[in-house]
Amino acid sequence: MKISIKADDIKLTAKLNDNSTAKAIADSLPISGNANVWGDEIYFEIPVTLPLADNAVEEVEVGDLAYWPTGKALCIFFGPTPVSTGEKPRAYSPVNVIGKILENATSLKRIAIGTTVRLAPIGG
Repeated sequence: MKISIKADDIKLTAKLNDNSTAKAIADSLPISGNANVWGDEIYFEIPVTLPLADNAVEEVEVGDLAYWPTGKALCIFFGPTPVSTGEKPRAYSPVNVIGKILENATSLKRIAIGTTVRLAPIGG
């Protein structure tokens, strides 16, 4: 499933993975939240409560979308975070990766704290 991510004048497309966390979040779309910014990561609480997946990870890729069970939050990674050891993004604690942005995710660097971020399904 493809989804749109909109914040201010930025519009990106992402493809959700085929896993139970991604499916549960897809079923709750559209959702929106006010951006928290932590290094090169945006996260916000969503109305979904899910467990940590067996394949949860801390180190992710630029453009990855993930669910952070600890904060009931959707995370969008577009570069290093304060706990990164290199150029790769690193979550504060393990996350369930649910998808990937298909365009250049670094445009999200322009998003300020408190900006409304909207996720919605694309097509049918």
